[in-house]
Amino acid sequence: MTSLRTQDTGHDHLQGVALHETVPPGVSPGLYNQDLAPTKKQGRTWSAYNIFALWANDVHSLGNYSFAIGLFALGLGAWQILAALLFGAVFLFVLLNLSGFMGIKTGVPFPVMSRISFGTRGAQIPALIRGGVAIVWFGIQTYLASMVLDVLLIALMPGLAPLAQQMVLGLSVLGWISFTLLWIVQVVIACYGMESIRKYEAFAGPVILVTFVALAGWMLYSAGGRLQWSPPNPLTGGAMWAQILGGASLWVAIYGTFVLNFCDFTRGATSRQAVVSGNFWGIPINMLIFGLIVVILTGGQLSIDGTLIQSPTDVVQKIPNTVLLVLASLSLLILTIAVNLMANFVAPAFALANLFPRHLDFKRAAVVSAVIGFVILPWNLYNSPIVIVYFLGALGAFLGPLFGIVMADYWLIRKQQVDVPALYSDSAAGPYHYVNGINPKAIQALIPSAAISLLFAFLPALHALSQFSWFIAAGLGALFYYLIAPKGLTYADRDGEAIAVATSH
Repeated sequence: MTSLRTQDTGHDHLQGVALHETVPPGVSPGLYNQDLAPTKKQGRTWSAYNIFALWANDVHSLGNYSFAIGLFALGLGAWQILAALLFGAVFLFVLLNLSGFMGIKTGVPFPVMSRISFGTRGAQIPALIRGGVAIVWFGIQTYLASMVLDVLLIALMPGLAPLAQQMVLGLSVLGWISFTLLWIVQVVIACYGMESIRKYEAFAGPVILVTFVALAGWMLYSAGGRLQWSPPNPLTGGAMWAQILGGASLWVAIYGTFVLNFCDFTRGATSRQAVVSGNFWGIPINMLIFGLIVVILTGGQLSIDGTLIQSPTDVVQKIPNTVLLVLASLSLLILTIAVNLMANFVAPAFALANLFPRHLDFKRAAVVSAVIGFVILPWNLYNSPIVIVYFLGALGAFLGPLFGIVMADYWLIRKQQVDVPALYSDSAAGPYHYVNGINPKAIQALIPSAAISLLFAFLPALHALSQFSWFIAAGLGALFYYLIAPKGLTYADRDGEAIAVATSH
């Protein structure tokens, strides 16, 4: 990262007000900084393994395990759960490749990518929606991880137990300590930039896989090799298949945020093949392993005592050996940090950097988003179902249409023809200026498709279709935009090498 320097002197002292970076000719300072700039094609560092490591962490998140285990409670047995996950994995594999290829070709992060379809100013809308959802979930996920750390600290230092009973602003004193420690760790990692995140994900991926495979092995041993393959009240016939397809659709919806800004990571990928290979091993193959672990953990516990676990933490807490308990808890903490960094830290950092490019680079924006995630007191939000359902549900209703609009514009209208340098120009004659920097066609497609998505989310009469709301909303966003967007135009296709920066700048 270039230094922050004052322009009125020749001195190299740091200046904390604005980012004064060298801006290439023809580029607007209000649309460009070193983190928003396209990445050079030479020297990109994200290999197939790095892409795989992202999924090795994210797929095995505690929230995903809770979701998949919940399918047991809804009446699906072992093979039906595996079928739901694999159907979802196939869809995700295709969608993530489509999104990822955009990052490889252009080298730009999601807020800049959004300028293609929404305009140089209008791109703030999808960027801030994606970033807003991520900031809230960053705080919530850090809070959930802090509860694991609470248990770990008490196991190692029983004298801390009284601190778990003293409440301050809705959280115990011990909870404040755990939350703050985890918050600091994540901020430190993020402040070293995307390369630091890449290295952390590469480290965490194998740790998580080994941990969960070992946990499944321990459960299989504890159950004497006996698994209960069917839930207490299994579904059959049409109801079973409806639940399988619904589970697959919800599995895709869980990743509705990630498919939107996957280019934030693939802009640093070495090749298309690296993305395809990383996605193949990280999505269908890794998700099959994930499904088998879910079946073993759930079926093993049902076989042992007939109870249905809610999360792998239920299994971890029952480990009789203190050393193994500590190691398993540490692995869960490593996992949660990895998931948070990739899913809930990168997006808001780029969104804020895009909002204030002259004042915020990636690192500063990461700190700002982390501070917001702290001061909103996320444990109070998590413990308020109304806030979760209505706030995050409302924001989430926009994610499907945003994906549909961006994809339709890039793949169907422009057919991958992008003038990358023009994405950083605020000239009224620029191809992405539209009307005062906003593309009205994108807004016209977004509003009705998001409104319909909201109806699926909140109207009881449409509850049966709510599982498929992301697909429906994404499809409607793409359809509406395709119908009203001008067609038959010729688009310039220029790479951004002239204004690009090194991946590890």
